[in-house]
Amino acid sequence: MDLREDLPAIDDDQVKNYDLINDGDLIVADASEDYEGVCKSVEVKNNDSKKAISGLHTFLLRGKGDFFVKGFRGYIRYNPLVKASMDRLATGLKVYGVSKSNLKLIQIPRPSLLEQSAITNVLSDADVLIGQLEKLIEKKKKIRQGTTQKILTGVNRLVGFDGKWQTKNLGEIADLKNGYSFKSSTYEKRGEFLIVTIANVQNGYMDINECNKICDLPSDIQDHQKLKVGDLLISMTGNVGRICLVSQPRCLLNQRVGKIVPLNVDKAFLFYLLKDKKFLKQMIINSQGGAQMNIGKNDILSYECKVPIDLKEQSAIATILSDMDTEIEKLESQLTKYQNIKQGMMQTLLTGKIRLLTK
Repeated sequence: MDLREDLPAIDDDQVKNYDLINDGDLIVADASEDYEGVCKSVEVKNNDSKKAISGLHTFLLRGKGDFFVKGFRGYIRYNPLVKASMDRLATGLKVYGVSKSNLKLIQIPRPSLLEQSAITNVLSDADVLIGQLEKLIEKKKKIRQGTTQKILTGVNRLVGFDGKWQTKNLGEIADLKNGYSFKSSTYEKRGEFLIVTIANVQNGYMDINECNKICDLPSDIQDHQKLKVGDLLISMTGNVGRICLVSQPRCLLNQRVGKIVPLNVDKAFLFYLLKDKKFLKQMIINSQGGAQMNIGKNDILSYECKVPIDLKEQSAIATILSDMDTEIEKLESQLTKYQNIKQGMMQTLLTGKIRLLTK
């Protein structure tokens, strides 16, 4: 944790007798709703004489003597052996907590100071690389958001296009088809076809991890309910207004998921138009219901949007946004790869399975 970053502040008279944080101190969470967060910790750096204290539901741990080099303490929790001990000592039902007395029972594998320094340097370099990539992704996302707001509304026009934009209801440029009413008794863990439900429609992508399957097609299923890769879907119950494209073959459309069929509009442009936050916000406003929101066909098709008349301009806009999304996806894939590599490095270096050469 870098204390040069902005942190919440309190008045001096509220500090009372709390110990002030120093460089190298470890801030440890004493409670979590899941095991992943048990004893989550950060090592403090760049204090620069700031007055800072450990917050609510945390412990401030400070080393006694020169047992650990600066920078190494922040990685201790990621040692699989240490983390396993923390999980075993965590108690509670809905919230897992670790007491000070239990923390004292945890044994920490401790390499020499020279090896600690070598391990810290390697992992710190990985952290820097990951941090730089995270900042780049965030920058690209902000640029993409700004670009979307300008070219998807006609505020900024693409070079070579000067045709008019028209305000239309969604029903003028698209139709909405309903899904099939599958019975849960027909679901199988293994089957030839995937049943796409509202749980699979995330905003911008299709999540197939929770797809139910069936072995046989219902005899009365309609052609539009047999989905094809690239079909545009919308969730009509629960988290209403989410949009995705079908990414898998042999999918079937379930009830309360709508299939949006483009009419005289570029499908890719329509996808980006409806994935925009403005559309999602309007669908939530139009929705009805108590514990679970619902939205009807008419409410969806009555949505007003601005559309360029020229189909080539629609396609060009969609291509630019698609290229930006592809670039971000590649960077995110690279980030995941780096994070996995770092995770593997911690599991081997912090446990001594792989030793670093030191002079």
